Amino acid sequence: MQRLSSPSTFFYKRVFPVFWFGFLSLVLAAGLFGTVLAHQRDLWPMLVAPIFMMVIGIVLFRALLFDLVDEVWLEGNQLVVKQKGEPSRIDLANVINVDSSTMTNPPRITLMLRTESSRLGKSVAFIPAGSRGLFAAFRPNPIATDLIQRIDALRGRPA
Repeated sequence: MQRLSSPSTFFYKRVFPVFWFGFLSLVLAAGLFGTVLAHQRDLWPMLVAPIFMMVIGIVLFRALLFDLVDEVWLEGNQLVVKQKGEPSRIDLANVINVDSSTMTNPPRITLMLRTESSRLGKSVAFIPAGSRGLFAAFRPNPIATDLIQRIDALRGRPA
């Protein structure tokens, strides 16, 4: 089996949001504590920035991180997708589109499925494995390219 997803997915999905909201909570608490100690009446300036950044964080994390699956492995003509410890198998023939984002951090590959998977839905998104280098945004993702070629070969199309 070949691992297609990055091992750092756990960090992006679980650890980074805790750091993000923990840091902003500390900033909020320090600002409120400092305002109260200084006997100022206006608390709103200390609330606006951290709460705004928390809202932005929630929106971005929901759009870019929380829909990622935990692991994706390639086994022959099937993908083994693990989400919350439970594996699911997807035939490559069931994939109708491979979309690779280049201008996001972390990079993403999204697979659109012909039929909806019971646990995964109609699409599977993951962070591709491997370091891509300094100018990675200007090159196609090798994992996405390989998946496209494998799917085309299954359908009898020239690569």
